[in-house]
Amino acid sequence: MTAARTALVIGGGIAGPVTALALRRAGIEATVFEAYADTAEGVGGILMVAPNGLAAFDVLGLADAVNAAGQLMPGMAIVDAGTGQDMMAFGGVPGLPPSRVVWRGDLHRLLHEAATAQGIRVEYGRRLVSVDESPYGVTAHFADGSSASADLLIGADGIRSTVRGLIDPAAPGPRYVGLQSFAGYGGPGADSDGLMRFAQGKRSFLGYWTQPDGQVGWFSNMPYEQPLTLAQARAVPAATWLARLRDLHADDLPARELLRHATEDSFFVFGPSEIMPSVPRWYRDRMVLVGDSAHAPSSSSGQGASLAVESALHLARCLRDRPDLPSAFAAYERLRRPRVARVAAFAERQNNRKAAGPVGQVVFRAIAPLMMRTVLTPKRMFGWMHGYRIDWDAPVTG
Repeated sequence: MTAARTALVIGGGIAGPVTALALRRAGIEATVFEAYADTAEGVGGILMVAPNGLAAFDVLGLADAVNAAGQLMPGMAIVDAGTGQDMMAFGGVPGLPPSRVVWRGDLHRLLHEAATAQGIRVEYGRRLVSVDESPYGVTAHFADGSSASADLLIGADGIRSTVRGLIDPAAPGPRYVGLQSFAGYGGPGADSDGLMRFAQGKRSFLGYWTQPDGQVGWFSNMPYEQPLTLAQARAVPAATWLARLRDLHADDLPARELLRHATEDSFFVFGPSEIMPSVPRWYRDRMVLVGDSAHAPSSSSGQGASLAVESALHLARCLRDRPDLPSAFAAYERLRRPRVARVAAFAERQNNRKAAGPVGQVVFRAIAPLMMRTVLTPKRMFGWMHGYRIDWDAPVTG
């Protein structure tokens, strides 16, 4: 029994088409409405799809496509920014497949192709402005004057969700964590082991890896007190940001050399690092949230996309198995809230370390080798997170 037969999915990014695909498997027909006039193919930076995310994609038959679109990331290493040498390197959690690094635009493209192949309609240029509800359904009204109706409406519209505000006008918005994010590529790769390396410099954090073409890809999280929007950050000339990054990493290895090769043409401004504080209400009546609109951990978690797929699957399972929308939504929240809260807390700890001052970095470098031999093993750090699996066929009870 399904609690609904039709759905409106607001948001055509990652969570939107994934949710529509999961709903279709649960016997619910969904239409995706995207505010922008075109797809996001070729737009955006990189993201990590962790083993739990790959397992969730596998439920939808998309794991092979995601693997093909991404670069295998067999493990990671912590680098001493003073010497440029690895302090410790380790693989993934034993028994689990490696993560994948995927360009957001590539993931977006393959998800939309999968949705189209299954007959799911995606309508562009449809920006949600209001919703009418009745005992029999919900009607969405869009900025272009059009409207659409279904049994329920799902907000998959990201960290600045319109649906979240319609469910609860007092809902919190995203919170800036004090970091501006940048990325780039260029220069020859020095490492051929495929590991992603992280170097906590004296004044900024750098991650980097060698791409299949032999060049280095990198990202930096710059402590920046003033909260700039993405538009404001991109209004600053790339040369200005690069000069600041080179100054911040002037005493760090290998960041200094990587940034020496960086050019304005190969430089990306990702803007502020933001998280969603705990959202008090995930649903109301015939509306419910999924993905970043309900839970958006910092990118430090490497879990944003993976959690969105997990939530889409659980929501579809609950709608499939529960007799009405209130019980389906309540079961969905019970399944998801504890896990996403734990991931958010994990990411918060990573952000605090990245934003620590020079004294904190010296302390970390001093204790890191001991910690990595004891408490910072892959299984202890990531086993609970990366080993998570969803049994699609198991009935939702309770």
